[in-house]
Amino acid sequence: MDLPHELLTPAEMAQADAAAIADGTPGLVLMQAAGRAVARAVMRRFRPVRCLVLAGPGNNGGDGYVVARLLDQAGWPVAVAALVPPSPGTDAAAMAARWQGPVLPFTAAKAARAGLVVDAVFGAGLSRPVEDRVAEVLGAAGGPVVAVDVPSGLDGATGAVRGFAPRAALTVTFFRLKPGHLLYPGRDLCGEVVLADIGLPASVLPAIAPRAFRNGPALWRLPRPEASSHKYARGHVAVIAGPGMTGAARLAAAAARRTGAGLLTMLAPDAPTAAVLRAGDPGVMVSTEGAEALRQDARIGVWVIGPGLPPDAATRELVHQAVAAGRQVVADAGALRAATGDPAALAGCAVLTPHLGEFTAIFGPPGEDRLAAVRAASRATGAVVVLKGADSLVAAPDGRVAINANAPPWLATGGTGDVLAGIIAGLLAQGMARFEAAACACHIHGEAASRAGPGLLAEDLQGHIAATMTAMALDLSPAIGHAS
Repeated sequence: MDLPHELLTPAEMAQADAAAIADGTPGLVLMQAAGRAVARAVMRRFRPVRCLVLAGPGNNGGDGYVVARLLDQAGWPVAVAALVPPSPGTDAAAMAARWQGPVLPFTAAKAARAGLVVDAVFGAGLSRPVEDRVAEVLGAAGGPVVAVDVPSGLDGATGAVRGFAPRAALTVTFFRLKPGHLLYPGRDLCGEVVLADIGLPASVLPAIAPRAFRNGPALWRLPRPEASSHKYARGHVAVIAGPGMTGAARLAAAAARRTGAGLLTMLAPDAPTAAVLRAGDPGVMVSTEGAEALRQDARIGVWVIGPGLPPDAATRELVHQAVAAGRQVVADAGALRAATGDPAALAGCAVLTPHLGEFTAIFGPPGEDRLAAVRAASRATGAVVVLKGADSLVAAPDGRVAINANAPPWLATGGTGDVLAGIIAGLLAQGMARFEAAACACHIHGEAASRAGPGLLAEDLQGHIAATMTAMALDLSPAIGHAS
């Protein structure tokens, strides 16, 4: 079963809870359902061992008291260690009052003797660093850690760690994932993530209007050529090659063609470079007429500028002229580095594809809240911005952000970014909107790399793009993550 694509920040999740409660679902019912989901997940994955539930003072701790009671009823040896008691009159206090089992001191020594620790100290909305005492206890866990919602100390909105967060073997969260479950380092600390249905209705989502999403087919659909389609109808892409550095441009060109662009022209800066390009793929057209001549051809709607190009004034001018001519520009590599410290040089581009170093050089360090940073970069340039990485972010000027979660580690090798730029261009050429094309391209990129396996070279991706797209068109792509 695939996961819902909407992601909720902790504040948005609080809105969902409040809306459900206002609509007649008591908070105690939601808390009981959350604790039941955690207990069920624990019992499915672990054999009974001495279990210690670390409970905080808020709703997360209230969930923990429910977990303790249900595991105790199932015959597990369970104790609770409370950081501080819940405030009187709260749902958490009501659940704490139902716990009749052992209550132990909140100490590292007690955590070290447990065979399994349930971390129900703090939830995803923690706004301050975890204090030393809590970090010591969580860090001393003698067995696997099961986190309720998120490992304590993990910011659910950004994936950043506030002082300290334990590494969980299992995290059980509710209704919708949070960005922090997918963003590093949060993703690495959560372990297996189980998303549980606790009775919150999807009808609360329209009022919340989430703007962050888990990337996947729910956000886009692959372009499907009509039976009467011809090569011109499938779009014409131009890729600018650099002198003596044709490999990057060739990778981008091949990817655009594999993705479905009907025609591909490579612009060579000189005769020797043209000779090299003409000795390559026979389906590629090579031109030495110059950028101005190509810009006059309105049928060439998408330009890939940057792979293999020097980060100089001439490259900046290429970007400027292509944008001024009304063409969709995918700016990568040299085109991005040519805009160091000057985001305005990229204004009007269709898609920017910086890695972290390039992003920092253009826009400044993204800091802990990379979602906010990439949104700001997209608004500043008017472009869709793809911040590439293990958890690539795709941001649109209207505030939408997709988090890509299917990239395997062996995708981190030279040339794969050029392939991504080409995939984006191929989808744009076929009429996909910019945000959808960039998000879809990231998904294709990651899935093709997974199919290629360890030892991947950038050129290997080409042979897996078609199979990946076929599986996606037939709805055979594997689901990402886990649901319960």
